[in-house]
Amino acid sequence: MASRLYAERRRQFVGRIEELNLFRSILKATEMPVALLHIFGPGGVGKTTLLKEFIDICNQLQIRSTYLDSRSIEPTSDSFLAALGRVLDTTENPVAYLNQFDRQVIFIDTYETLFALDRWLHETFLPQLSANTLVVLASRQPPAIGWRIDPGWQALIRSLPLRNLNSEESRTYLSRRSIPFTQHQAVLDFTYGHPLALSLIADVFAQKQDLFFQPEAAPDVVKTLLERFVEEVPSPAHRMALEACALVRLTTETLLAKMLDLPDVHSLFEWLRGLSFIELGSAGIFPHDLVREVLIADVRWRNPDWYIELHSRARRYYTTRLGQTQGHEQHRVLFDYIFLHRDNPAVRPRFTWQETSSLKIDRLQERDRSHLLEMVTKHEGETSANLAAHWMTKQPEGVLICRDAQHQPVGFILTIALHQASAEDLQVDPATAAAWRYLTNHAPLRSGEGATFFRFWMAHDSYQAVSPIQSLIFITFVQYHRNTAGLAYTFFACAEPEEWAAMFAYADLTRLPEADFIVGSQRYGVYGHDWRVTPPDVWQELLAQREIAASQAALPAQVTEPLVVLSQSDFAIAVKTALGQLAQPDMLAQSPLLRSRLVVEQSVKADKSERVVALQNLLRSAIESLQSSPREAKLYRALDHSYLQPAPTQEKAAERLDLPFSTFRRHLKAGITRVTEILWFQETGRLE
Repeated sequence: MASRLYAERRRQFVGRIEELNLFRSILKATEMPVALLHIFGPGGVGKTTLLKEFIDICNQLQIRSTYLDSRSIEPTSDSFLAALGRVLDTTENPVAYLNQFDRQVIFIDTYETLFALDRWLHETFLPQLSANTLVVLASRQPPAIGWRIDPGWQALIRSLPLRNLNSEESRTYLSRRSIPFTQHQAVLDFTYGHPLALSLIADVFAQKQDLFFQPEAAPDVVKTLLERFVEEVPSPAHRMALEACALVRLTTETLLAKMLDLPDVHSLFEWLRGLSFIELGSAGIFPHDLVREVLIADVRWRNPDWYIELHSRARRYYTTRLGQTQGHEQHRVLFDYIFLHRDNPAVRPRFTWQETSSLKIDRLQERDRSHLLEMVTKHEGETSANLAAHWMTKQPEGVLICRDAQHQPVGFILTIALHQASAEDLQVDPATAAAWRYLTNHAPLRSGEGATFFRFWMAHDSYQAVSPIQSLIFITFVQYHRNTAGLAYTFFACAEPEEWAAMFAYADLTRLPEADFIVGSQRYGVYGHDWRVTPPDVWQELLAQREIAASQAALPAQVTEPLVVLSQSDFAIAVKTALGQLAQPDMLAQSPLLRSRLVVEQSVKADKSERVVALQNLLRSAIESLQSSPREAKLYRALDHSYLQPAPTQEKAAERLDLPFSTFRRHLKAGITRVTEILWFQETGRLE
């Protein structure tokens, strides 16, 4: 079977003569003329297929080769070396192991996922390899500028842009896929030799042999071809299977059966697995990135009800699995669950969507303390490290370690059970003192209730920036709230709170400036969530409704009353009036803003009192967002003394700020205008 598979792959491969000859010449040279071959081109152009041909040449020449697919590697040096060690099947240092061989090639596919590691690779890892090693990178992006401006690498790197097949190569491929000769020109006029497009056309013809292919002027070839392919699938069940596969991260037979509500989907799963644009992963199958994007966009537009139903069935499956799993397996299921939200603009840039299988969450061990405190000192300073040490001693059970494949700590979370800390301990840390003060004033705990502060969280190298470690920390955050009984309130501290504003708003975490704190010279922003108002199950459903609402440009499913769609001038009047009623909930309950989109989408239920609170939070957040800008700080102070901490009269407010009354009025007017602009943008997505 292996021989037959190899023969069929060889039969269908065409073109790339120049690239193949270049690769052979490098390997056959007495001394390798280059150390790095960087292949780059857009998705679907055939980079992975070419690498497989290169590997075959290595086998023919009896040259050792090693292949790494970066999609399953976190962009950290430890994870990269661990993955390389697994592929090499060695427990030795991978560099030392590789350097014992005379001549070899290391292939690194989908290299764009390792962008954060690029500098380490060309400055640290590659220079350690023997001179008889050739490294081949395949990426969607050309070499970064660091390679091109380095005098050493300039002489040792060869860039190889991969383009579409030419006319002759395309005709050869079509003939080998049994496409009628009379159809070739129409196909070429349509695809311009794009390899994935040609492959899709072959699949279209395989579904319907008597198809007459008509050339069309379509700028997005893959999109148009895929739509054509979907039209020609064997049955509606096959079409639904394709759409279900596109929605989830990895598809198994079990998941497919649940999403299609069918007892036996084996034949559908096998059909999916045989498609040219479906790839096989270690835990399931998944479509090519371009294909996934096109399929999801198509089903959202063409059949939004079916998209919602698919989304719902996937959520139900993952929710059931969450109740059946724990530990690392539950992390993986949560990652699959969060993948359903990947297309939301607030979520997508804040997660790394590759697997984090080599990272594990573990409990604190005594030998970890020094490593963790070094991390805190590096990123936050010695004062913060002393506070972290204090809480590690007082509540060691609140520390969770993120370990790499070598079981070394590469990140951590330190949570504090505020209700279990003494009054003296709470006052030691400005963060916990501020959080407890906020709870006392705004959300006091009742008997049997607890509050948790996610006080420290960071990755060793990248601190709180987007990374696989940060993504795993956020997944752990979700897991914690699912599994912790009696939890009433959560606080979450950020060094750069504005960076996470969109995602945390989507996740229903409220910005709490009153709980902000300062350590050393650094001010930290705090977000919070009251789980008594929105329990975990309701919260989970809320996020699902927001994802669907955003993708469909429609309202959340629970909204039954019509929205009030105010003109811009009426909206401005309503905001100004609401500001004056901010401390008067009974008056605010009459505001037309309660039925505006921005308030309704902040509310889990259609309860008017909840919407009043949501409107109050929106107004406060808009005002408080001005204090971070030096230019707008004066507007914030005028609004603060008028609405948040109002003086008895405007004259008194001006006096407190030591301003002429006319200047105060000017600042207040400008502040109201700015708050209106912020809320109008949230309501409509428009600045004008």
